[in-house]
Amino acid sequence: MATTESLAGEQKFLDFPTSCAAPVPQPEDPVRVVPLAVAGVLAVGLTWYVWASYGAKPGVLLLLGLGLGLALFHSRFGFTSAWRQLIAVGNGQGLRAHTVLLGTAATLIALIAGTGSGLFGSKPAPAASPLGLALFVGATLFAIGMQLGGACASGTLFAVGSGQSTIVLTLGGFIAGSVLYTWAYPVLNGWPAFPGVLLADHVGWFGSWAITIAVLAGIVLVTRAVQRRRTPPPVDVVPTARGFARIFRGSWPMLVGAVVLGVLAGAVFLVSGGIWGVTSAFSLWGAKILQVFGLHPEAWEFWRQKANAASLAGPVWTDKNSLTDIGIMIGAAVAAAAAGAWKIHSSIPWRTAVAAILGGVLMGIGARMAGGCNIGAYLGGISTGSLHGWLWGVFALGGTWIGLKLRPLFGLANPVPTDSVC
Repeated sequence: MATTESLAGEQKFLDFPTSCAAPVPQPEDPVRVVPLAVAGVLAVGLTWYVWASYGAKPGVLLLLGLGLGLALFHSRFGFTSAWRQLIAVGNGQGLRAHTVLLGTAATLIALIAGTGSGLFGSKPAPAASPLGLALFVGATLFAIGMQLGGACASGTLFAVGSGQSTIVLTLGGFIAGSVLYTWAYPVLNGWPAFPGVLLADHVGWFGSWAITIAVLAGIVLVTRAVQRRRTPPPVDVVPTARGFARIFRGSWPMLVGAVVLGVLAGAVFLVSGGIWGVTSAFSLWGAKILQVFGLHPEAWEFWRQKANAASLAGPVWTDKNSLTDIGIMIGAAVAAAAAGAWKIHSSIPWRTAVAAILGGVLMGIGARMAGGCNIGAYLGGISTGSLHGWLWGVFALGGTWIGLKLRPLFGLANPVPTDSVC
């Protein structure tokens, strides 16, 4: 039977806190030469192949994914722990970092959308997702899954890339849940909903941006007030390198990571004409895996829709979200190896393994029901002035509270006031 200490240790590998993920490389950690060489060759070779075979636009999207992976790893930027820390002990530092990310992305997207044109002939066009029961249930399920699986959508990808093999279980569950949604699409689609609301349609892009920034500023003030009342312990972040080397050896300050990720999210919008997304790629990957084994998901109602059918029939290398997702994993591998932190961790208690798989399944279903995850719905929605992004965040907080109640059943600890953020 696993001891409390071993469970806590495995939890660190599964849970990536907002500012100080474990394992944190120490200044003396040597560069992992073989993983770095493999990841570097893969990054260069795959970028060359995609660019040469499918054009500059997919090639640039893959490069942006590599940058996202580097930034996510070095800043240990997460969503799962930020919400858990806020609900459990009132520490709003992670959520305040979210506001910087959201504000940066919202500013760039407003500027880009205001011009009406992007790179490679793209036409940036934010869209408002429906507001209804599927959004509320999906966001709640996703947040419960985050707390059980130990990582969000982007966190799952960069954790897998950085060698945290236990998170492969979460990714597997994520793909399985996404496939389950596409199979059950006739039942899970068409729930009661109102049309989406895009603020720019009513107050223009400047007005939409101003409202978004004002609300984000309000969140900063509220979280500071909550934190003063509950007085959680301060965050201690030890730099793993200094000077110029810190760019490549980590760890970056949380707010630096937030700004870099916001800029890269804006760049994805500029290049592709759409928001940075993650989880729709998992449905595609799962369907293609089923086809390899002789099954026929293309006969399902979900994949018979025109846009989805075209996506399934085409190569993965032309799918925007697949390109950035793959880039994130490779970019995180490069970053982790350069920082001396790339290491496979395969030992995991059975209850934690069950939680990882179950959490992934819930996130896969929840993301598709809600029209996105912490990236596509929360970041994408809020940064484009879509009301559904704000509602997703509200229901995700509720799901986080439920997830915290369920975590002890699987041997996963929750923060207590005497803990540090890690």
